[in-house]
Amino acid sequence: MNNPFTKIIAQRLNLTEQSVENTLALLEQGCTIPFIARYRKERTGALNEVQIGAISEQRERLTEIGKRKETVVKTITELGKMTPELQQRIADCWDATELEDIYLPFRPKRRTRAQVARELGLEPLAEIIFRQREQQPEQAARPFAVGDVSNVAQALQGAKDIIAEMVSEDERSRQTVRSLFRREAIITSKAVKSKKDDDGAQKFRDYFEWQEPLRRCTSHRLLAMRRGEEEGFLRVAIGIDNEEAIRRLQRLHVRGRGRCQTLVVEAIDDGYKRLLCPAIETEFAAMSKERADDEAIAVFAENLRQLLLSPPLGQKCVMGIDPGFRTGCKVVCLDAQGNLLHHEAIFPHPPINHRMQATMHVLDMLRDYHIEAIAIGNGTASRETATFIADTLNSMETLGHASAAGAKPQVFTVSEDGASIYSASKLAREEFPNEDVTVRGAVSIARRLMDPLAELVKIDPKSIGVGQYQHDVDQGKLKRQLDQTVMSCVNLVGVNLNTASQHLLTYVSGLGPTLAKNIVDYRRQHGAFASRRQLLSVPRLGPAAFEQCAGFLRIPGAKNPLDSSAVHPESYSVVEQMATDMGCTVGELISDKERQRGIDINRYAHGNVGLLTLADIMKELEKPGLDPRQQIEEFEFDPNVHTIDDLVEGMVLPGIVTNITNFGAFVDIGVHQDGLVHVSQLADRYVSDPNQVVKLHQHVRVRVKEVDLRRQRISLSMKNIK
Repeated sequence: MNNPFTKIIAQRLNLTEQSVENTLALLEQGCTIPFIARYRKERTGALNEVQIGAISEQRERLTEIGKRKETVVKTITELGKMTPELQQRIADCWDATELEDIYLPFRPKRRTRAQVARELGLEPLAEIIFRQREQQPEQAARPFAVGDVSNVAQALQGAKDIIAEMVSEDERSRQTVRSLFRREAIITSKAVKSKKDDDGAQKFRDYFEWQEPLRRCTSHRLLAMRRGEEEGFLRVAIGIDNEEAIRRLQRLHVRGRGRCQTLVVEAIDDGYKRLLCPAIETEFAAMSKERADDEAIAVFAENLRQLLLSPPLGQKCVMGIDPGFRTGCKVVCLDAQGNLLHHEAIFPHPPINHRMQATMHVLDMLRDYHIEAIAIGNGTASRETATFIADTLNSMETLGHASAAGAKPQVFTVSEDGASIYSASKLAREEFPNEDVTVRGAVSIARRLMDPLAELVKIDPKSIGVGQYQHDVDQGKLKRQLDQTVMSCVNLVGVNLNTASQHLLTYVSGLGPTLAKNIVDYRRQHGAFASRRQLLSVPRLGPAAFEQCAGFLRIPGAKNPLDSSAVHPESYSVVEQMATDMGCTVGELISDKERQRGIDINRYAHGNVGLLTLADIMKELEKPGLDPRQQIEEFEFDPNVHTIDDLVEGMVLPGIVTNITNFGAFVDIGVHQDGLVHVSQLADRYVSDPNQVVKLHQHVRVRVKEVDLRRQRISLSMKNIK
């Protein structure tokens, strides 16, 4: 094994050393996670993206620890306190907390009480007392009561300050207290009395008097408390039984009885309360926050994955409507490629209420632009607009306005979260320099229906509204995870090389902003790509980038049918040999399932193309370029329910899952306020993870359990619903 991290990572992740070693080598070569997972299965032992991502993360952490170790060794060496044993301990240590414990006694400090006492020459006295052999510590202290040390009491106090710091920095002491925190720590939250009645404090009311074991505190509760603390409404603390902690430290450091032992006990008590306990509490506060962040980020990433992989309508002519009352509804018409053909505002709702005029305008647009589907944003006036559109479609024959597309257009409600962010972005201005934000927002709504993935990648994931406490977690870690999720989804689905936007291409394995721009520029200058190999003519796109990206880029209708599949160009020769052996062309092999069944893949295994890759190739030949996303379905809210005042406990309603957290799922039931199905109400069985039961945008039936009009909260249940 050449990589020093291989053994450590393999043990931590319970993977084989060979798989880890090969994966690390591929990462070092600049291979992306999607590429490794899809096209290097023989090298990794078929590790999936999650496992490869974990290896990459461990590599980064260990690299950081390695850099920190260099600083630690350098500092201790410069102090002249390095020993062979200490150097070996540091070399063998790959745990960040343990490394800091080793370093703590040597780390440069601000001017502490112990440091002041040392400067007064009291360290020898502290060592005498801490050895606990001196019967008369006061007598031993007299020679030290000189100069700035005015008396014996001051000398003894200085010695105790040094002992307090020694105990607090002792590795065994810290592990003892950590052990108690790990098993017994309680997190408590109390309201700040002066702000208890503030309107902003009410959302934290559940935590005005709250305590629970830290190890059982869920991510969403901890982040809620920390947000309340950040906003000044709560005081949050983590604590243990201090008396028990002090007793354990005394058992660790106090030997026998006597006056020296009494002084050591006093120093331990002081060191624990003033130094050790606050340090470990801070450590556990940070650790618990990091765990909560990781859990929240994982929830966000899974929701984002489900959202990005939402079923697409596909290439159809679509009308997009951004609903509104006073300002009207902004309507856009797009062709099957998503190009803007027309836009206008209609005013079917109060206060203007030009309903008949709006009806005629919509009917004209349906006919003139061959509209096959209608996307309505789910924001303000959404339900009212959906009702208006339904009435308009029902009047088509009566008013003699048959749609040019034939059948009545399908109608879909589309989440408009983040549409306003996109419409004001630099990217939107570049796409539609002559249109205002309302037109851009309506276009985004329509395109989300056609291809959610292609449109949503243009928006900062934090603005899409599918997370929990996303603004409270580590923003750097969140961005890395979400970017990785977007890349994973884009490469899972594949990208049409001739229609993809520059922004979408950015997320393709091996590309990035510069190469994505170069591809679009090349396409603009030379026309559509005829083959994947033509990518090598794009400026700065060399063999390495081609290897990473080619398998994820599709060219529908290409001369070589493999160019529209997920088969990598490096494996084309294998498929061509299969076709030759079967006495047919590659195109004939793809269209003939009987010939495919007659292939013995064992004959074609060599090099990077092993049995795992060959199995993937055969799946791809069976259904080349298959979109892994499901088919889209129409949905309709209960026509008798429009506002929260219409809700009655026990009512069973249709709904759409809009967000999933680790404590439950939020469901839109068409009243402008999502209801919560708590995890305990998701099924007639115990559910530990809501994702086991529901998925984002899933159509569900829910029962109204409770309505809190004051706090605008709706509790729902999915139990016992047939």
